[in-house]
Amino acid sequence: MRTTFTVGADETGLRLDQVVPKHVEGLSRRKARAVIDTGGVFVNKSRVKVAGRPVRAGQVIEVNVGGALDRAEPAAHVIVHVDDHVIVVDKPAGLVTAPTPESDRGDLLDRLAHEYGEVYLVHRIDMPTSGLLVFARTREANKLLGDAFVRHDIDRIYHAVAVGDVAAQTIDRPIEGKRAVTHVEALERLANATLIAARLETGRTHQIRIHLAGLGNPIAGDAQHGGEVSRTFVPRPPRMALHATTLGFTHPARAERLRFDSPLPPDLAAWVARLRPVGE
Repeated sequence: MRTTFTVGADETGLRLDQVVPKHVEGLSRRKARAVIDTGGVFVNKSRVKVAGRPVRAGQVIEVNVGGALDRAEPAAHVIVHVDDHVIVVDKPAGLVTAPTPESDRGDLLDRLAHEYGEVYLVHRIDMPTSGLLVFARTREANKLLGDAFVRHDIDRIYHAVAVGDVAAQTIDRPIEGKRAVTHVEALERLANATLIAARLETGRTHQIRIHLAGLGNPIAGDAQHGGEVSRTFVPRPPRMALHATTLGFTHPARAERLRFDSPLPPDLAAWVARLRPVGE
């Protein structure tokens, strides 16, 4: 949830943690301090993390609460590969890849920076999605990997459980006016669903989720794009049934092609087993 307001003349001199609760419904002063501390408050478009900072009339304050206050601490990430140039990580569901308007602390990029020092964000996967990501450790590696993403010279395959029967196909449908292509393979027929592999040719935000929802076969548990059919799927998935299972790229320093694979995490694997016909 984002709230934007302008500080009034009668509020000049108040602390930031005093004025924020006045304008954000349901936010106590204690919770306001927590939102400020996690980086969810901007004053005149600059992030401010000092709860006691006095405000002035005319300042524009943006407060981003979202689910940061109630979100459970996600599981630990797993380092799959690390060298002087790149880090490959298996991200758990529930962990944000990089800073967001509601927080600049505790995300995966922040965790890696504390552990390894200089780390660059190359790409993201959604917070409710688990799976493989690559980060760069040098500016040169970041540029080369970024260029590879622009050329679509990155192997990215996701496993997902889509509601209903899904046939093998290529979905070529623009997203926000930009070309978006997803290659879909049906891996296994399940009860009222299909386990699929989705290979990204392009990488638009929420591409797989939007493309499958557009077919009428949304990803189980996708509350944002899946509509009622996704939210009410039975048995209910432990979270959105999407996992970045394969990541391949050319190493930025050695010109060697690398490929990494991550199986479905235990929570999704156990749930998929419940969808298989008895005896299989």
